[in-house]
Amino acid sequence: PGGLGVFEGVVVAGLHRLGPPATIAGALLAYRAIYYLLPLAAVLLLNAVAGLRAGGARLRPVLAALRLVLYEVAPPLMGALAFAGGLVLLLSGAVPAAHGRMHVLVRLLPLPFIEASHLSASLVGTALLLVAPSLADRLESGLRAARLLFMLGAAFSLAKGLDFEEAVVMLTLVGFLQLSAPAFYRRTAEAFSSTSKGWLIAAAAALAISALSGIHAYRHVPYDNDLWWEFALRGDAPRFLRASFAAGILLAAYAWARLLRGPAPPAALRALPPEVFARAAAVSPRSDAALALTGDKHFLVHPAGDAFIMVGVRGRTWSVMGDPVGPRERWADLAWELRRHADAAHARLCLYQLSAEMLPLAIELGLKPIKYGEEAIIAPGGFTLEGSRMKSLRGSCGRAAREGLAVRIIPSGEVAHWLPRLAKVSDEWLVHRRAQEKSFSLGHFSEDYLCRSDIAVVVRGDAPDLPLAFANLWRSGDGAELSVDLMRHAAGAPPGTMDLLFTELVRLAGREGCSRFNLGLAPLSGVRGGSLAPGWARLTSFAFALDIGTFGLQGLRRYKDKFAPEWQPRFIAVPPGIPGIRALVDLVSLISSEPPPGRRHRPRFPTGPACAMHEFPVAAGNTRGGLIATTDGKCRAGYS
Repeated sequence: PGGLGVFEGVVVAGLHRLGPPATIAGALLAYRAIYYLLPLAAVLLLNAVAGLRAGGARLRPVLAALRLVLYEVAPPLMGALAFAGGLVLLLSGAVPAAHGRMHVLVRLLPLPFIEASHLSASLVGTALLLVAPSLADRLESGLRAARLLFMLGAAFSLAKGLDFEEAVVMLTLVGFLQLSAPAFYRRTAEAFSSTSKGWLIAAAAALAISALSGIHAYRHVPYDNDLWWEFALRGDAPRFLRASFAAGILLAAYAWARLLRGPAPPAALRALPPEVFARAAAVSPRSDAALALTGDKHFLVHPAGDAFIMVGVRGRTWSVMGDPVGPRERWADLAWELRRHADAAHARLCLYQLSAEMLPLAIELGLKPIKYGEEAIIAPGGFTLEGSRMKSLRGSCGRAAREGLAVRIIPSGEVAHWLPRLAKVSDEWLVHRRAQEKSFSLGHFSEDYLCRSDIAVVVRGDAPDLPLAFANLWRSGDGAELSVDLMRHAAGAPPGTMDLLFTELVRLAGREGCSRFNLGLAPLSGVRGGSLAPGWARLTSFAFALDIGTFGLQGLRRYKDKFAPEWQPRFIAVPPGIPGIRALVDLVSLISSEPPPGRRHRPRFPTGPACAMHEFPVAAGNTRGGLIATTDGKCRAGYS
């Protein structure tokens, strides 16, 4: 078209005496672009706009699909590009500059400004390495920080050596960020908020590559301490030393700050209003809704105000305790709302002690269910001590009766009067078991918590005010379930004390019309192992076979099995892969952590003629420790 090729050949051949052929050919190319390509591009653009207006309805699904693809791909892609951009700035600061450009630059800017720009460019490159994971994690604050860093990187690239190529790359990345801005929706208080050790290791490796490149580039420059203080136009080696040192300090300071900083509190979760607990618990079929009263949890409340979810936070893991409390039709709304809040906060979601009714919803949330153990449920209506299976329980209860033991129910209004005596029992139990108070999945010995429910105590007939054992009672809101939480006995309690306590509580549940008595969980039990089982099942079965724990897992299962319960499965649901392992680690740490400060009882260790307290320093500062030992020097218990 237009004689393309023939026309240019004739003109170049005819005018070669008037100028260089390259100059004539360049003018012909400009002519073709101005008179052919520019009009064609303008017409195509106008036709595209007209076509979009006419067929916009048909194109909307395609554009929406492209937008979804962009939003999925943009965060990890921009994270990788930010990391690559940071590495480019570091490598550019580590190798010699183009001296021809430096001679031009020194005419435009003073040398101190050039030196400062070189150092700043390396610091910006290091910051881009650190902000890259925030982009991959879709943090809005990371988007803003990366956008600013790219613009600063472009400016410092020009100011340190007229590196136009780097500046164009940085500004292009700013444009890509702006186009994909809606994909970065997670709101956090800081831009550098990723806790991934993998990114930190990658940043350290990038810094090491930059340093090794500079060492290789200046291998012929003899090292001298004066190099650190040399400022000159051709002082590439001193600039490399100063930039590498500053970048290393910045990376080390960031890594140290990440180690020291604790997790931020979840903004989406809050305290539980009493009226919400009353409305939700009133229709709950499970008695463990009382765990909302322990004071160690956050809550997500349904907008209707009649349902909630209990959440414990440890690290980046949000652990949900049990099923949602409230009407069943609220469960899905609450679970998905929590999933959205956890995603926006870049938190892992873990569901703990789920019932089988909650499993379909856990799978919909994208979590992997794992069987955690089985819960012992007794039907009070058919409970009896007759029969060969109940022989052991019948014998222990008879022995306790011959000791003159009896069970009393202390109403919640009178519990405060009994607390000093119950505290002594609790102290003896903790010392004997070498245990400490736990939280999240269990209550703890505190006045605020125990005074909210009735307490069953075991006493002798000749000492009706001296408790030998106790358990606080949970009742479900619909009145169908009775269970216990804290179960503790004195060190000198006669054999069969706890058997008598549980037997009488099952009978109490029957008298109150309850259809279930919940004897609690047997962790890791009921999981089938074998070569064909999943890895988690084989590991669980192996741990159960080891019989680890204070009581022994198998021993706990055998003890509860004496009451002939129906065993119902309980599950944990975690994200698949490595995040699920991290969530389980955080969950174990949360369960074994000390209860929150408040009006809780501190154990008072016994002293007397046969005991002596021996203090010894256990850490720097004012912390002290000690041992409770008998006079023969054998250690019995420790405290700190």
